Amino acid sequence: MSKQKNRYYVVWEGAEKGIYTSWEDCRQRVEGFTGAKYKGFVSLEEARVAFSISPQQISTKPQVKPESRSKIFPVGQPIMNSISVDAACSGNPGALEYRGVYTETGVEIFHRGPFPEGTINIGEFLAIVTGLVWLKQNKLTIPLYSDSYNGLLWVQNKRMNTKLQRSSKNEELFCIVDKAMEWLKNNSCDNLLLKWVTSAWGEIPADFGRK
Repeated sequence: MSKQKNRYYVVWEGAEKGIYTSWEDCRQRVEGFTGAKYKGFVSLEEARVAFSISPQQISTKPQVKPESRSKIFPVGQPIMNSISVDAACSGNPGALEYRGVYTETGVEIFHRGPFPEGTINIGEFLAIVTGLVWLKQNKLTIPLYSDSYNGLLWVQNKRMNTKLQRSSKNEELFCIVDKAMEWLKNNSCDNLLLKWVTSAWGEIPADFGRK
């Protein structure tokens, strides 16, 4: 199998820090810059995670399966000036709710539900989108954390992959999903979407504490 090519480039130290989508853009920021630090990544998710931590923490291990991506980067500390989102579901499907909080203080900024028939993945997805809408409405460029790989992937791809069937019982929830999908298609987002590393940092601050 041929090696996947880098599509995103992180510049930690250079003429201008950021994530770039071509080597030429990256080169212009680092060429001739003393002490430049930069690296290429295959996926935007990996680039965003890498940009949020120190370049000294980046592992040189080869690519691994998506479910093991948290192993690629030795864990640093979360960015406290951010928001965190999470969902809770009593059964799967079951009564679903989701919310967002300030990461540093735990102060709740939104809470939706409960909805009578949903899944945890749908809740995580809606929590992320609701968080992005809230950030945009409040003109905040701080990062958003989620502990859900599937939720982050669905948002990144702007496509859900759920087996839950639409019904009269969950119609309200699916109407919210429809609006979330429409918002993603019609809006851009500059906020970093980051994976919360529960194994290193404990439960995400937005956790409902029902485990």
